[in-house]
Amino acid sequence: MNEAIRPGPESPLQAATAPQLSVVVPTFNERDNVTTLYRRLETALTGIAWEVVFVDDNSPDGTWEVVRGLARQDSRVRCIRRIGRRGLSGACIEGILASSAPCAAVIDADLQHDETQLPKMLALLQTDKIDLVVGSRYIEGGSADSFNKQRAGASQLATEVAKRALRVEIADPMSGFFMIRRDRFEQLAPQLSTQGFKILLDLVATARGELRVQEIPYSFSSRLHGESKLDSMVALDFLGLVLAKLTHDVVSLRFLLFAMVGSIGVFVHFATLYIVLKGFDQPFAVAQGCGALLAMTSNFVLNNFLTYRDQRLKGFAILRGLLLFYLVCGVGLAANVGVAFSVYAQEPIWWLAGASGALMGVVWNYAMSGLFVWRKR
Repeated sequence: MNEAIRPGPESPLQAATAPQLSVVVPTFNERDNVTTLYRRLETALTGIAWEVVFVDDNSPDGTWEVVRGLARQDSRVRCIRRIGRRGLSGACIEGILASSAPCAAVIDADLQHDETQLPKMLALLQTDKIDLVVGSRYIEGGSADSFNKQRAGASQLATEVAKRALRVEIADPMSGFFMIRRDRFEQLAPQLSTQGFKILLDLVATARGELRVQEIPYSFSSRLHGESKLDSMVALDFLGLVLAKLTHDVVSLRFLLFAMVGSIGVFVHFATLYIVLKGFDQPFAVAQGCGALLAMTSNFVLNNFLTYRDQRLKGFAILRGLLLFYLVCGVGLAANVGVAFSVYAQEPIWWLAGASGALMGVVWNYAMSGLFVWRKR
């Protein structure tokens, strides 16, 4: 895939013209697709001043190398290579904020979106009557026939949940193919989650009806190369995003995942306590210590795999992170007990005191873990 790419006949003119449209393409292991997508964009956007911003999450297959090869031959191609950060939503946010055109489109690199719709989407935005144009699979003329039965069912369920829970009016809030006025995006960007895959749902829910939206139909195609990035974690990301938006972003998606992992840790703690106490006939202090240690360890592993997977620790950093996590949780336990005793002394209601202490503990652990264990470098 390292063949030379000939710049199109309009390259000299467009290189000297401010782009009307920035196409943002998040990538991870899409080496076999990016050149084809570039050529398709060049054909679809003939007569339009455009640029394409590939945002690559440091793909092991060297996607960013192929993109840089394209950029050396066509100044309309740009590459942002992200180190230590993962996630489609975060990539889209960075790409749009780094773009220079008044309109920005998001399109997947897997060739499943219909790039021929981009000129129509741009024309709608340029009327100044529309803020957001969504490529929809679920309106008349659109199609998602390439989905298998399982994925089609999951997509439809997620769409219904989004519509009912967040009162989202558009037919396809799960679409990853859309175009937005960049000035409107910049207004919403500080409130968007960098985690997860559903950037469009986040945009629409955050705007709370203030975006003028129009949907146009397109047919979702089958992937030609590479593997889908969708896995079981996407469902958790989606549910977390819905809960975050229901609380008007008072509670972040990452905090919800952290709290969920913490609740699993409570189960691990009590299960270990019971097994060591009853099964191995050990003193309570030993059983309690084993339960606490195993719970903290399981919490660290799950948080590293799930909550902070975009900043996942690897190699020697895992051991260092685990020791810091033990320290953070130890202080968090002291804060938990201290707050619980203080509340109980003022109002002797055991469940209120316990809940207050637990809340203090999880908030402390979350804040300190972000600062010291999984801090961005």
